[in-house]
Amino acid sequence: MNLALLFDEDFVAPDRVILRGRRLSHWQSVIKVATGDTVPVGRANSNLGTGQVLRLTDTEAELRVRLDQAPPAPLALTLILAMPRPKMFRRVLQTCATLGVKDIWLINSYKVEKSFWQTPWLSDDHLRENLTLGLEQARDTLMPSVRIRTLFKPFVEDELPALLAGKQALVAHPGTSRPCPVHLNQPTALCIGPEGGFTPYEVGKLEAAGCQGVHLGPRILRVETAVPVLVSRLFDACY
Repeated sequence: MNLALLFDEDFVAPDRVILRGRRLSHWQSVIKVATGDTVPVGRANSNLGTGQVLRLTDTEAELRVRLDQAPPAPLALTLILAMPRPKMFRRVLQTCATLGVKDIWLINSYKVEKSFWQTPWLSDDHLRENLTLGLEQARDTLMPSVRIRTLFKPFVEDELPALLAGKQALVAHPGTSRPCPVHLNQPTALCIGPEGGFTPYEVGKLEAAGCQGVHLGPRILRVETAVPVLVSRLFDACY
């Protein structure tokens, strides 16, 4: 945890917060904070800054905070991601938040098992928890949005064309002829399929909506690997 992300409920005054739970435990067990120490903090969807520990007990810490630094710039990326396996979904979500992806769409695909949509990791609380972990790693405060669409065809036909307007639209798919571009400086939409990839029908529908197929070479990557590789290839801001 390179920053403690603060939420409205943590504030007891404009410049005072009380922290408990995971963040306090990390400070106590890993950072070994003491009264008087200064630690990096940030307010969700607001500025970064520092917090001075005014009071510290086994159950809570009171800090005086100063939030005077802008967060890192977000990536100009809309990520459209076939729902990953639940065991890797948490890592993918945290990675997206760490890299600066702010607009995430989880969609269905033929190779997405129905049971994936039943995972508790899709609850609002768990989504916030994992996005928070990613932001804290990157020292960022801007919370990504996550939208869920469980029907592929209605999403691609009814919503995707408008979502792609004004963006360079790409679908990552092995076997296409164009290598993934690099050093983009324009708004982009990137579609990434499930384990096993999109079906030919799905690729065709995405291309009909305005996406262009791109590849990363002959190797087939897991989703949790493909996401950071593709995003960091597209945007210099990830380096």
